Amino acid sequence: MLFMRKTTALPSAAEALPGRAYPIPTATTHFVNGRKLQPPYPAGLEQAVFGLGCFWGAERKFWELGDGIYATAVGYAGGHTPNPSYDEVCSGRTGHTEVVLVVFNPTQGMRQGNDVGTQYRSAIYTFGDAQRQTADASKATYQKALAAKGLGAITTEIAPSGEFYYAEDYHQQYLAKNPAGYCGLGGTGVSCPIGVGVSA
Repeated sequence: MLFMRKTTALPSAAEALPGRAYPIPTATTHFVNGRKLQPPYPAGLEQAVFGLGCFWGAERKFWELGDGIYATAVGYAGGHTPNPSYDEVCSGRTGHTEVVLVVFNPTQGMRQGNDVGTQYRSAIYTFGDAQRQTADASKATYQKALAAKGLGAITTEIAPSGEFYYAEDYHQQYLAKNPAGYCGLGGTGVSCPIGVGVSA
């Protein structure tokens, strides 16, 4: 979201900012649906964490899916700094990417559109082997569709989920609170052929 020249090199653990031992204050309920943002969640629900560039627009895409989504929250994952702030993540010195936590029943490296930097890399952080296998399979299937249109390799990072750090309150459901706010998500124009009646 900051348009200054950004580094696209991830910092090592030794180079990362120190962070803090306590979480950054955040919202307790979802601005759109009023549900709890933090666990415990109702029994039977699962979680997934996705990095799609700027987390404002990415979160809106998920909460708009409707009934199958219990809650969404924005935060930071995949880095070294414990409990980072937004400013720290935007510095490029934490190693985190902006992510969306989705509680439910990618072709540009280190950027999405005008949003450039390590915090805007595309990522899927999985909870368990089944989610990892699903993510890998969907990546392989989508890569075939992209290649057929002459587009490059998917750069989405797929890794086991580490710690998810909730972002500050003002970022939670930002585009519901600020309907004219910035959203840099654009996409490739190629639909992913995974869905109802399609297998990987």
